[in-house]
Amino acid sequence: MKRLIIGSIVLGMSCLSAAATEWKIGDITVSAPFARATAGMARAGGSFMQINNGGEADRLLSAHADVGEVTELHTHIKDGDIMRMRPVDGIDIPAHTGVALKPGSYHVMLMKLKAPLKEGDSFPLALTFEKAGTVTIEVPVADVGASMAPE
Repeated sequence: MKRLIIGSIVLGMSCLSAAATEWKIGDITVSAPFARATAGMARAGGSFMQINNGGEADRLLSAHADVGEVTELHTHIKDGDIMRMRPVDGIDIPAHTGVALKPGSYHVMLMKLKAPLKEGDSFPLALTFEKAGTVTIEVPVADVGASMAPE
């Protein structure tokens, strides 16, 4: 009986841990979010994640985080030989597929940071989708050069 109870507790804790890195709203699932730590007095940072869609097409319209005064959806474009970040008015999330918000591509830009983003910290980020609505996720801060969420 004790083994069964302990096993149930361990299983429950592992499910809780998995749920903490994945958020669902409607047909949209947001997983593996992270932000890069900022160096020195940097006033801007980026947040990244995987957004999967199990239903009809949707669109990420906006994001909001209190860690900075401005939060925008951005992408990278090639301007001659230089890569530049540019704001976008939304990010299409096609039906039955996913979109990776990752370094060098689509991302959430955090500007006029109120304090540096420090590795090991986390912050809430609200994502608003055209059809699914708004979901607030928790974004862990990884090291400065991170290319994926910390484990």
